[in-house]
Amino acid sequence: MIPDFNEVYNKLNESELVEVPPSRKEIISIIKAIQSKLFPNYFTVDETVTLEEIYLKISQQIKAAASFSNDEELDAESLAEEIIRSLPVIKEMLKKDIIALYEGDPAAVCPEEIMLSYPGFYAISIYRIAHEFYIRKIPLLARLMTEYAHEKTGIDIHAGAKIGEYFFIDHGTGIVIGETTTIGNRVKIYQGVTLGAKSFELDEYGNPVKGIKRHPDIGNNVIIYANATILGGKTIIGDGAVIGGNVWLTHSVEPGAVIYYDKKH
Repeated sequence: MIPDFNEVYNKLNESELVEVPPSRKEIISIIKAIQSKLFPNYFTVDETVTLEEIYLKISQQIKAAASFSNDEELDAESLAEEIIRSLPVIKEMLKKDIIALYEGDPAAVCPEEIMLSYPGFYAISIYRIAHEFYIRKIPLLARLMTEYAHEKTGIDIHAGAKIGEYFFIDHGTGIVIGETTTIGNRVKIYQGVTLGAKSFELDEYGNPVKGIKRHPDIGNNVIIYANATILGGKTIIGDGAVIGGNVWLTHSVEPGAVIYYDKKH
């Protein structure tokens, strides 16, 4: 005889959430639809999906995020329109990222290979989309987007990071870029790099203080090799610096400096 599981069903259906959260499935569909509009020959999902339909999906998810976070000030329709109108700018940024990847990787046969197969480009493409949500104060949707990229590629770029033009990620696995990181133009980052927080400032109740600068600033034309760790909101890596593999940095570096790991010290 099959036991009566009604009590278990009732307990499983109990929810502490008053509001229904945004749909992760819909957020992923929005990412894929936007990618297919940016580069239709490389991210084809459904060629019949229109910008108007993407706009409606974005608007619905912004409304869900606003309701879930009790943020009544979000104007879902206006924000969704702004995001749709930002797509040409995103595309131009991504075209520059493709150039950086192609010029920076001697193994790349052609730019098309990068668009079709490079996890670094895939993660960057989602970051650039998510950043448009983040700067419009829709952090929950932005986080869902970048965590999807993290899941698919092993590259964790917070949507709040500010990343310049011609961004190069090679291999990518294990890269972590924190929320308050700034990265200049023509920066190259290899696998396992962490741009993180040195420590967390705590409030009077022992909880981490939010909304403060926690992550480093990386200048223009910087190269950061595999498994380097750079920490701290006051840490600045000057233009043209080279950070070697396995280096651990919690202090600033002058422009043009070459920093490398020396196991003797």
